[in-house]
Amino acid sequence: MADAIGGWRGALESAIPTVVFVLMVTIDRHEVRRAAVIAVIAAVVLAVVRLTRGQTIRYVAGGLAGVALAAFVAERTGRAENFFLPGLLLNAGWAAVFAISVLARRPLVGYLAAGLTGREVFGSWRHEPAARIPAARATWVFVALFVSRLAVQIPLYLGGALVALGTAKVAMGVPLTAVGVWIAWLLMRQSPLVTGPRPTRTP
Repeated sequence: MADAIGGWRGALESAIPTVVFVLMVTIDRHEVRRAAVIAVIAAVVLAVVRLTRGQTIRYVAGGLAGVALAAFVAERTGRAENFFLPGLLLNAGWAAVFAISVLARRPLVGYLAAGLTGREVFGSWRHEPAARIPAARATWVFVALFVSRLAVQIPLYLGGALVALGTAKVAMGVPLTAVGVWIAWLLMRQSPLVTGPRPTRTP
């Protein structure tokens, strides 16, 4: 998880554009365009700093794209709270995808675990209860994670509570995801997908 987000620095970089946008709009609620532009500039600066240091920008590339889209939506609609709309829609989409995967007896966390541990992703594990059931439970953890974000942030979005909404987005972003990954690991650590023998590769 730490490698996926780039450590604490990656977590901080993912939060900075949102914080910048909220601060700028708090100063002047009518300057949505300026706030959106500055948020994008902040994300670009973070990427440039990594490049000048010879570091990969894969930790901030996705965030840059997300910030650009959020800024575009906010600027085009003229509503500051719409900066958070793409994120809300994304969480709703992921909640549906993860839930459907469990109901279809193909829990996504199982596929992710198989890929991360070097096993056959589309193998027979989903027909084995010892592997499928823990994967299903871990997948429900992420459904709960996405739904909890929606439950907290949608009322704030509808009420136009920008500062609270920005705070919730940051707090329920990387930190909440880390908690979800940890719980999923606890549920999966005895699964054959994790404890079973790894395939050997021949040269």
